[in-house]
Amino acid sequence: MSDTGKGCLYLCATPIGNLEDITLRCLRILKEADYIAAEDTRHTLKLLNHYGISKPLISYHEHNRREKGADIIALVKQGNQVALVSDAGMPAISDPGADLVQLAYEAGADVTIVPGPSAALSALAVSTLSTERFIFEGFLPRDKKQRQARIRGLQTEERTVILYEAPHRLTSLLRDMLDILGNRRISIVRELTKIYEEVLPMTLQEAVDYYLNRTPKGEFVVILEGMRQSSQKRDFSRISIEDHLKEYLAAGLNKKEAVKQVAKDRNIPKSQVYPFSIGLDTN
Repeated sequence: MSDTGKGCLYLCATPIGNLEDITLRCLRILKEADYIAAEDTRHTLKLLNHYGISKPLISYHEHNRREKGADIIALVKQGNQVALVSDAGMPAISDPGADLVQLAYEAGADVTIVPGPSAALSALAVSTLSTERFIFEGFLPRDKKQRQARIRGLQTEERTVILYEAPHRLTSLLRDMLDILGNRRISIVRELTKIYEEVLPMTLQEAVDYYLNRTPKGEFVVILEGMRQSSQKRDFSRISIEDHLKEYLAAGLNKKEAVKQVAKDRNIPKSQVYPFSIGLDTN
């Protein structure tokens, strides 16, 4: 750490399961920090106790980020070294820490990264799907209509997609993806680096069937193959051209883009699709 007396906010990646998955630098920063800001102080305390670290803890999470964020940045500006950790993995990724980083930069406070474990990248690496190009979607909306709209937006995505999901919503997510995207390949990665770690490469239909008589348990990362990677294309003959267009319009494509994509999906000329777009609402 700096001995100039200037404060700094350290984004410290912590284990996603196995407590041994922590860097030597991260341990040093946690030991030398003046304060540790944690998403769940009880959870973080287990990690700190494991390594014999005792530091003042600040609770910083989704529901108190506004008031606590300002307090934390004030401490940094006063010359304190503050380590920010999430419950697991990299802070600020699908995490209220992103707001704290923004506050720090706006206040002119120093911020640095202490890299380490990431559930998203770890799951992708063992997924068996393409790792050359990918996107991270995190948690999709809880609201069913909003979730389905986001999934429709992934219909033409050619890159591998990384998703997070809670166990009690996993089966709903899988059914929605199967209905909207067709029977693509996925990999369900559960409990990474823990005793019951599980990697399940399968199709969406197989995944839906798999959980018919099983209750999902643990922390899940779902890896979805991109559109052009799929060897099992969706059967668009089951829906009308008009409904096909509406799906793409709902996903945010304009009429020209939707007509082009529908023609591509059905392997027909755009001139055959265009008449069905006339009068469709683009809002």
